[in-house]
Amino acid sequence: MVRLVRAATVPVVLVVLLSLSGVVLGRIYADALLAELVAGAALLSVGAGVAARRLPSWCIAPLSVVLLTAYTIGALQIAADRAALAGPLPPIVADALRNGIPRLLTAMIPVEPTPDTVVVPVVAAWLAGLAAGEVALRARRVLLGLLPPTALYGAALYVVGPNAGSAGWPTLAFAGLVVLALVVSARPAAPELDGIPAGTRAAVRARSLAGAATGLVVLIGLVATVGPWVSSRVSATPADPRRYVQPPQVDSLDESPLNRISGWALAPEQKLLEVGPTGAKGTTRLRLAVLPDYDGITWRVGATYRNAGRVLPTPPELPGVPVTTVTQRITVDQLTGRLLPVLPTPAGIDGTRIAYDSSTGTVIRPESLSPGLTYTVTSDTQRPDVNLLPTADVPDGDAVARYLKIGASVPADIQRLADQLADGNGAAYDRAAAIESFLAEHYRKVADAPSGHAYPNLQYFLFGPRDRGGQVGTSEQFAASFALLARITGLPSRVVVGFDTPARGGTVTGGDAIAWPEVLFDELGWVAFDPMPKSDETPRPVEDDFTPKPSSPPPTSDPPSTPADSPSASAPPALAEPAARSHGVPAVVVASGATGSVLLLLVAAVASVLAQRRGLRRRRLTTGGPDQRITGAWLELTDALRLAGRPVPSHLSATEAAAFAATAASPPPRAPAAEAPAAAPSPATAGTEAAVRPATPPVPDAELPPLDELVAAVNTVAFAPGHADEGQASRAGDQSVAFSAALRAKRSWWRRAWWSVNPGPLRWHR
Repeated sequence: MVRLVRAATVPVVLVVLLSLSGVVLGRIYADALLAELVAGAALLSVGAGVAARRLPSWCIAPLSVVLLTAYTIGALQIAADRAALAGPLPPIVADALRNGIPRLLTAMIPVEPTPDTVVVPVVAAWLAGLAAGEVALRARRVLLGLLPPTALYGAALYVVGPNAGSAGWPTLAFAGLVVLALVVSARPAAPELDGIPAGTRAAVRARSLAGAATGLVVLIGLVATVGPWVSSRVSATPADPRRYVQPPQVDSLDESPLNRISGWALAPEQKLLEVGPTGAKGTTRLRLAVLPDYDGITWRVGATYRNAGRVLPTPPELPGVPVTTVTQRITVDQLTGRLLPVLPTPAGIDGTRIAYDSSTGTVIRPESLSPGLTYTVTSDTQRPDVNLLPTADVPDGDAVARYLKIGASVPADIQRLADQLADGNGAAYDRAAAIESFLAEHYRKVADAPSGHAYPNLQYFLFGPRDRGGQVGTSEQFAASFALLARITGLPSRVVVGFDTPARGGTVTGGDAIAWPEVLFDELGWVAFDPMPKSDETPRPVEDDFTPKPSSPPPTSDPPSTPADSPSASAPPALAEPAARSHGVPAVVVASGATGSVLLLLVAAVASVLAQRRGLRRRRLTTGGPDQRITGAWLELTDALRLAGRPVPSHLSATEAAAFAATAASPPPRAPAAEAPAAAPSPATAGTEAAVRPATPPVPDAELPPLDELVAAVNTVAFAPGHADEGQASRAGDQSVAFSAALRAKRSWWRRAWWSVNPGPLRWHR
């Protein structure tokens, strides 16, 4: 009986040790399913080793692998059923095996036990049980056999990191079980000592005890000596392995969805969504994205997305602010991108895999949206008491620095307007209300206003002449102007993009898209403001209440110069510098000798220009990484348009510049007499556009090659630096070269000749 107990103790201890790893890791999961699956893997793997201990050792591993495969498929089926994942099991298993590690390390905490978040712990527990059973039971090396469970336990602690409290009792239990296994497995006294006199046996035991005591003293001395040094090297906060894994990313379309407002306004009948009823009255607002980051050029989401399950972490409740739980069913129609519209603040989403940024409440789908996608959102909506706003203050300090940051070199007129609106309005709400009223009373909403919210665009929106496109805009300019003025006056603010939707349910179209600003108040949270005009009456001229300095000329003329560190609407914020360019141009040759010498020097100068132009193109399109090559391709395009006599206006975005380039074969439009000459060329900023448009735009030439790949690559470099690939760079270069060749072919023979030897491109971008 005693031998049976001793023999059973070690396998039981191994199973419990492996199960404790699941308990420790399960602290960051939403329920106990992970711990149960790991315990099952531990029991079956060790039990299979015990049952097959009399079989040849070579057959244990294949047998265990077969059992592991069967158990893993069963565990993933259980996890899929618990997570309500639809679809056949083989693709779910394949996806879990392929993406298990990155999904586990990028998952939102608490982690939902889905197939891709449980597969790695289950497989690791089984393999650790197999190794521990073979070494500890078959080879009878218990100390070595305890290493796999110990390694698995340490890995569980590392994955949890700072996302849960210290694992006190599991660690003590783990250590106690290790001691128990070692004590039970200790070998009995050797039988050869039975015939030795008692005195000799006593001497042997004494020497053994002395050796053990000496070892214990040495161990305690090492702990006392080395312990403080080791503890000084250990951080008080465990490292989080999630910082080493790249979370899901979005492209420029979703990083700055504010740019899409004008496009939706021009297609008001486009069906984007179908929404179900919410039980409320009137209209509700779906949030597509929250944009807290502004650099003077673009409002961005700036989110760190984490893969999330159906249950999302709830934000801290504000004292005294009632919370209403609303459930809504949403079906995607023609909405593109990855951002998922939701009612604020989402507490759970069913029907699709998501990634979530808890700081902004923005939700994305790792895969792109597709027509017919249906999901259900449960949201906890907080409604602060607006009667408390007049006496509420706003927070300050590092916690809200993100919501007060603006780009460098704020235009003087905008700064003066902010100072005027803040003058006499000491309370935070008074300043916000003053900005809201000023925008609503002095500006007009139009559907065809061009996109753009960089400093030059907002300055023209606020102070530009009405008869030339100023003082009108979409909700993009109203929201962006409010948030900028609020930040200048010390109010933490952000811009939100979303949709006005009928509370009773129905179709959401492009005309329902809207942007609005929000201000953060102490104990009230984020409060939305509405700076849009309240009536269709002609707004009061800005000059009646504020007299800015003379407005800058319209965007069709040269923009005022700005310091080198000032954000500008004429250059992409993240475009990389192109490869090294040629410096200088051949000196002008003055004839001072024989005619032959002059001709020889002219031929040499032409040959030099040709060689330098070819070298410049080669360096632009083949040297450096994808970002540098895409920038070089864009410079090749703008140079070609300038050589054709149609330089790209500096205020155009990449998309608008491509549309402008498509008209380059036709004669330039005649500008109104009051307008200044066209601006000098420069790479167009993705996401910033003109405040006014030409009165009679030229007709696009269908024979010119497309520029869609080049535009997409430029936008990637501008809004997601480092994410362009080699294929994008190659396609961008091919389109730029093809367009330049087609444009050159449409010139007369002498213009084509001058095109080839013009030294301008060698110095235009120095």
